[in-house]
Amino acid sequence: MFRFVLGRLSVALLLILVLSFPASAGTLTEKVREHTYPNGLKLLMVERHDSPTVAAYLAIRVGAVDETSRNRGCAHLLEHMMFKGSGTLGTTDYQREKTILDAIERTGGRLDALRDRRKSDPKEMAALAAALKRLQKEHKKYVVKDEAARIYAENGGIGFNASTSEDLTTFTVSLPANKLELWAAIESDRMQNAVFREFYTERDVVKEERRRSAESSPASFLYENLLAAAFTVHPYRHPVIGWMSDISHLTLAETRAFYKRYYAPVNTVITLVGDIDPARAEALVGRYFGGIPAGTPAPPVPEVEPPQRGEKVVHLRFEAEPRLAVAFHKPTLPGRTDYVMDLIDQILTAGRTSRLYRALVLKKQLASSVSSYGAPGSRYPNLFIITATPRHPHTLDEVRRAIEEELRRLAEQQVSRVALAAARNRLRVDLLRRLQSNAGLAATLSYYQAVAGDWRYLVTYDRIVAGITPEEIMKTARRIFTPENRTLVTLTRGEESP
Repeated sequence: MFRFVLGRLSVALLLILVLSFPASAGTLTEKVREHTYPNGLKLLMVERHDSPTVAAYLAIRVGAVDETSRNRGCAHLLEHMMFKGSGTLGTTDYQREKTILDAIERTGGRLDALRDRRKSDPKEMAALAAALKRLQKEHKKYVVKDEAARIYAENGGIGFNASTSEDLTTFTVSLPANKLELWAAIESDRMQNAVFREFYTERDVVKEERRRSAESSPASFLYENLLAAAFTVHPYRHPVIGWMSDISHLTLAETRAFYKRYYAPVNTVITLVGDIDPARAEALVGRYFGGIPAGTPAPPVPEVEPPQRGEKVVHLRFEAEPRLAVAFHKPTLPGRTDYVMDLIDQILTAGRTSRLYRALVLKKQLASSVSSYGAPGSRYPNLFIITATPRHPHTLDEVRRAIEEELRRLAEQQVSRVALAAARNRLRVDLLRRLQSNAGLAATLSYYQAVAGDWRYLVTYDRIVAGITPEEIMKTARRIFTPENRTLVTLTRGEESP
C-alpha cells in the first residue's frame, strides 16, 4: 500500500525516522480523537499547534466501484458538480434561476431520451438541442463561477480540491484555524443542498477530459485496457471516468439520485488536523452536519471476481513508444498477503538498487523505466502491476522475459535479511513523511478509516511488516506470480511486432 523512492535521504535522517516510528505510532494512538454522530458521520481529530492552521478532509466511502451499468462515471461527474454551488452559493438569484434550471432539465432529459432510441426524428432532436442551447445561454446570467473557491481563497484557504477513485471521493482544503466554521458552513451546505447547475455543459467537459486522458495518453490507454482484461466480473474493470458511452448516457436524474442516496453522513469521514480544540471542533461539526439525514450506507459490491485460470494476453496498437504492463491478482488489505506485497513492491522497483531497476535498466539496459504498484483500489481484491518501457533497440519480449526471470528468482530464492530490512525502512520512511504535514496526516487517516474501516491500520502496519520473513516473501511470490494468474498487455505502433 505504501510506496517510496528513497532518493537522497541521508543515512542519519533515515535512522532518526526509523527509530522514532514505534513512538510515533504510539503517539498517534493517543493523539487521534474520534466521535461518531447519531447520523453515522465519523469525525477524526488531531491537535497540532505548530501553526494556526487546519487541514480539513471530507472523505465519502463511495467511488466508481459503487456504480452500476446504469450510472457508470457518475461519481467522477459528481466530483465536478459538487463545485457548482448550492442554492446560496454560485447564484445571483436562485429563485429565478430555479425556473430556468427546471426547464433545462426537462429539455435535456427529453433530448437524452431521444438519443437513446434506435430511431428518432432528427428535426425534433435539432429543435430540442437548439432550445437547450438558448436556455443555457439565459442561465449564464445567474451563475457565479467558483464562488466557494473564491471565498476560501479570500479567507486564507489553500488546496481546495477533490478527487474520485474506485473506492472513495475526497474533498480537501487547508485554512486558518479561525475559519473552521466557514469550512463547516460551506461543506455541510454542499453535502445537502448541492445544485447541479451547468450539468450538460459539464458532462461534455468530462467527455473531453476522457478524450485527452484515456484515449490520447498511451499510459492511460494501456492501464485502462489492462484492467478491462484482468477483471472479468468485478467493477474494478471499469475506468473511474467511465467509458465514453457511459458518460454520454448519464442523466441528470440518475446523477442526482446517486448523490442523494450516498453522499451523506453515514458514508462520510471528516478528519481535522491542526490548531483545533477537539471539544469545540466536535460541537461545531455536530452543529453543521449532525442534523443532516443519515442517507443510505453504500452496500458491498456483490460481484466477486472468479479465480483466473489461464494467462490473458492483449496486444494494443497506439502511436507511441512501445511499453508493457503485467498484472497479477492478489488479496487486499488488511490481509497479510497485502503487507507482503508491499515489501515485494519495494524489493522489485523502489530505487536504483531494486532488483528490476538494476537488472533491466542498469545491468542489461533493456528498459528505460520500470515500476510496480497495487491497483486499482483497495476495498476489494486487486492487482499487483509491473510496467516497463523498452530501451531501443530492445523488444517488449526481451523485457517481458527479463521481468519473468526476476519474478522466478524471487519465488525460488530467499531475499537477504539486509535487503528485507532496507525495504521495511523505506516503507517506514514513506509513512512518516506522509504523517509529517497536517494535510498528509488528514489524508492518510481519512483514507484508512474509509477504506480499511479503521484508521488504526496505520498503527499496526509496521508491527506486521516487521514480522514478515524472507521465507514468507518467497512463498507469496511463488503463489502470486504464476502464469495462470497473469495478465499481459503490450502496446506498440501499428507496424511493430510485440
